[in-house]
Amino acid sequence: MYPRIGGQYRNESPATNKAEFRRVVAQGPPPGLLAFDAELPVGWCQLTPRDAVPGLDRNWRLRRVDDAPVWCISCCYVRTGHRKRGVAAALITAAIDTARRAGAPALEVYPLDADLTPSSSSTGYATTFERLGFETVARQVAARPIMRLHFRS
Repeated sequence: MYPRIGGQYRNESPATNKAEFRRVVAQGPPPGLLAFDAELPVGWCQLTPRDAVPGLDRNWRLRRVDDAPVWCISCCYVRTGHRKRGVAAALITAAIDTARRAGAPALEVYPLDADLTPSSSSTGYATTFERLGFETVARQVAARPIMRLHFRS
């Protein structure tokens, strides 16, 4: 919820934030994709038109590259114990297909460049996106590229 509502997220109780996210889900369209291992949810990526996550515009590191109506993956999380097993790549591949089918001109992401920072990431790593065809289109700070995959019409 942080990219959707900004600092207010930290001022709300976990129960309030959870209830608000349930409202987003119920209102539709679905705000992302889930990955499962049998019945256990093991991964999540928030996939939406960029306009649905106004918090991105409040972060100077993630300011818009242009006015294209791109979709974005603003969060990509894989459960501990299921990492380094291809879950993130599977989620990203499904996100590419979903955004393409929805008519998005491009899919934009905000990963970390693991070669430049030891930080963990809830947005994925640049190398994963590079392997899937994304290219860096901007870099406000060295360790966090803005990357896109353009869809051909």
